[in-house]
Amino acid sequence: MRKLFLSILMLCVAVGASAKFRWGPTAGVNFNNAYWTQGLIPSDMQTGFQAGLMGEIMIPGIGFGVDLALKYVNLGTRLHLGDRPIWALEGYRTERLTIHKLDIPVNVRFKWTRLNGFEHYLAPIAFAGPRLSFNLATSRCDALEHPAASFGLQCGGGVEILERLQLTAGYHWGLTYDIRTVKLDDLSARTQQAFIDLTWLF
Repeated sequence: MRKLFLSILMLCVAVGASAKFRWGPTAGVNFNNAYWTQGLIPSDMQTGFQAGLMGEIMIPGIGFGVDLALKYVNLGTRLHLGDRPIWALEGYRTERLTIHKLDIPVNVRFKWTRLNGFEHYLAPIAFAGPRLSFNLATSRCDALEHPAASFGLQCGGGVEILERLQLTAGYHWGLTYDIRTVKLDDLSARTQQAFIDLTWLF
């Protein structure tokens, strides 16, 4: 048992010593909407943006690795609260809701690195993993409330150009709610978004 533990420890140290770490700025756009537990509030897709830093650690030779980012994310949706008398009687109409978040996505990724040298010019990437989001601020709407944090999953793909520039796109599924109505406790919405990111790695 002790020999097995030492062997695993030595393997982890060897992999960690040979792994390649890079980091750099990242920025992009997102296309998001709110999906309610019940179809009482129609909503429209809106465009937002995100920016921050991303780090990537790859294990040479096999193409697998992990990426971790810290991003400010601006997203939102247009909610037609005035379509329902419960909110229309209080003067609500179509409200544009903006949410400011701090996102921490952690992805397992695979990069094709055995393309007979072509990967030095263009290398395909695939990734998937969880994303933890902290609510920083929201536009004011007294009919709604928001949790301090939410959780979701994302996946996507893209390409690395000249071993520096990464162009990726993906989709994020919110698993916990981002919006809830004050009057109806059980009426909540999760945000989902498609996103495109451009990252430069040093």
